[in-house]
Amino acid sequence: MPALPFDSDEIEELVLRFNAVMAKEGMDISDPGGNATDDEVAETLQEQQGDLSRDEITQAIESMNDEQKDALVALFWIGRGDAEPAEWEETKALARQQHEGLVSRYLLGQPEVGEFLTEGLEQMIEYGVD
Repeated sequence: MPALPFDSDEIEELVLRFNAVMAKEGMDISDPGGNATDDEVAETLQEQQGDLSRDEITQAIESMNDEQKDALVALFWIGRGDAEPAEWEETKALARQQHEGLVSRYLLGQPEVGEFLTEGLEQMIEYGVD
């Protein structure tokens, strides 16, 4: 029976962080014009310099050990439909082989990362992961 090197609560917390980061837009409106009270709403949906969300998620992922990083990528791939739960060990090994650069950068570059991690976790739980 496969086992995850972290608990499901950790993945759920990570998904919440990913979703918060992915919901934000790049800062592209230099002068929004209009009404000052309305402008504040748009600013909350844009990434600001010094916004800790992206840095915090990067730090959380990069502080994981190699086994956890490989498992995180494997979970993402399973959720995306690139692998099946029965291929857990092989998928982790493939993640290790293809590892280049920061895992956090790879995952933050995937727009549906939160959805795929959630789906991967659900599939692994249904499969009977420990």
